[in-house]
Amino acid sequence: MSEPRPTATPTTTSARAWADKADGALRRYRVMAWVTGVMLLVLTVEMLLKYVVGVGEDVLRWIGWVPFAHGWIYVVYLVTVLGLWSAMRWSFGRLVTMVLAGVVPVMSFVLEKRVHAEAAARIAAAR
Repeated sequence: MSEPRPTATPTTTSARAWADKADGALRRYRVMAWVTGVMLLVLTVEMLLKYVVGVGEDVLRWIGWVPFAHGWIYVVYLVTVLGLWSAMRWSFGRLVTMVLAGVVPVMSFVLEKRVHAEAAARIAAAR
């Protein structure tokens, strides 16, 4: 009686497992990059209204939650950045750039596009 032949070699299986893990990390990162970017723009508007325009307490009551929301969203963004960075095994400089993208307005949108293109190409090559 012969043994059943494996459907995939171990390296192929591990490459596919890595690709699945990296693909999930990439999807989470993309969502959080957009959410963080939008909240950072909302925070920028809130700060302009508060410090430049000088709106009254009646308006501040409605927008006072924005800094707290952005702070917690940024924490979740950092977790997704670490997940993608470790899955892709990128350099420390890439990690720093991705972390800073959550605090520089519009940078998260620009960097997300670049990160997605590079990561998607590596994931597709692994599959």
